[in-house]
Amino acid sequence: MSLLSVVDVSKRFGTVQALADVSVSFEAGFIHGVLGENGAGKSTLMNVVAGFARPDSGEGTMGDARLPFGDPIACRRLGIEMVHQHFMLVPAFSVAENLALARDETLWRRSDPLIAAEPALRVARELGWEVDPNARTGDLPVGAQQRVEILKALAGDSRVLILDEPTAVLSPPETEDLFRVLRSLKTTGKAIILIAHKLDEVLAVVDRVTVLRAGRVVAEADIASTDARQLAEWMVGELPPSTPAWAAPGGAPALVARGLRVTGDRGEARVRDLDLEVGRGEILGVGGVDGNGQLELAEALAGIRPFSGQVEWEGEPALPTVAYIPQDRQVDGLALPMSVEENLLLGRLDSPELVSGPFLRRARIGDWARGLVTRFAIKVASINDPVSALSGGNQQKVVVARSLDHVPDLLVAVNPTRGLDLRAAESVRSAIIGAARQGAAVVFISTDLDELYATAGRCVFLDRGRLSDAFAEALGGGGEA
Repeated sequence: MSLLSVVDVSKRFGTVQALADVSVSFEAGFIHGVLGENGAGKSTLMNVVAGFARPDSGEGTMGDARLPFGDPIACRRLGIEMVHQHFMLVPAFSVAENLALARDETLWRRSDPLIAAEPALRVARELGWEVDPNARTGDLPVGAQQRVEILKALAGDSRVLILDEPTAVLSPPETEDLFRVLRSLKTTGKAIILIAHKLDEVLAVVDRVTVLRAGRVVAEADIASTDARQLAEWMVGELPPSTPAWAAPGGAPALVARGLRVTGDRGEARVRDLDLEVGRGEILGVGGVDGNGQLELAEALAGIRPFSGQVEWEGEPALPTVAYIPQDRQVDGLALPMSVEENLLLGRLDSPELVSGPFLRRARIGDWARGLVTRFAIKVASINDPVSALSGGNQQKVVVARSLDHVPDLLVAVNPTRGLDLRAAESVRSAIIGAARQGAAVVFISTDLDELYATAGRCVFLDRGRLSDAFAEALGGGGEA
């Protein structure tokens, strides 16, 4: 029996038709997957359901009640909770303070955060999750931060739980633990709505799927009646060709790090006496569970975090020209209120092709930006649109396009395809491999083992800031490959 349904919902953003006459129902006690490419309308549909966006037309119901479109607080009171792809946490607050902040009553009266957070902490204990309520949220690895987000949603009387790309930030063991929790929750009668891209994960946990393409429903099916290839074809039409992993040419290493040590934001050791070598034209994969020093290593190699130890580039004690694709495109990669053109221009303000003294060469910049949009297949109505209006995949393409406009000496990429659909992920992978083909040394950091082995010619693994063959074997790899 349908618990939540929408009928003929449409939503337009400027010239972009995000949703077109979408009708779908979600049943209690089921995990329902919503699939589609980046920009297909999945997040827009869920934002409409959860009250964060008001549709141009259509209607919805939750049980016997009409959905209060455009009113997220009223939707929460009906029992609809959404865990967003980009976390809604205050990094400087403790876990307890973030959990307390999510409850309505703490917005209008003083309350002890530990007392207000107790319902969420009780849920954590029931789920078998270890959560330190006093930990600073910004110091937690992303998997632990996501648990806090889910606990915020489960602390109330939710009947519908929406999760937008929840596995994008998780290691395989963390993903399986999340699926354990989702299977448990559906037995309590909740409707679980899962926005996802990784088809093997969809097949492992969902009961039913709805596939969107260009804002329209193109398929609905019970998961038992379909397979990964059929789902992929529904999502993207013709499947994109896969770019094979790039085997580096032989030669002396260009980047050599010896005894590299990097500290975290609180002064703790995050990378410990690390030795690395990467040659021009080589893609070195760095794997491991998030929070083991990958981010600090990337920032050190990109020249934005201090380090100690010896780092040489082609025999000289200095870092080369570096392009950096950060892990969090919205926090570290983009200025969201600024336009697509302005975001592409960041880091290029010293280019004589685009700037003359203190003056911008507007015509040239426009032609250059439109060329990048075409080259990297960025879906945007106008380069003057704010980058915040783009889907997650197209935002990532803006970051990649800016980084690879010219071939750098060294490219450092951290989880560059996180949260991207098949076509967008393959586009990013192809661009990174293309940079290696043209002579860039690439450090490719990813928590996705399949992606790591499909992209890199050689792989190493980080465990508590050190390289670990044993850790690689535990993950199913074999150390250096």
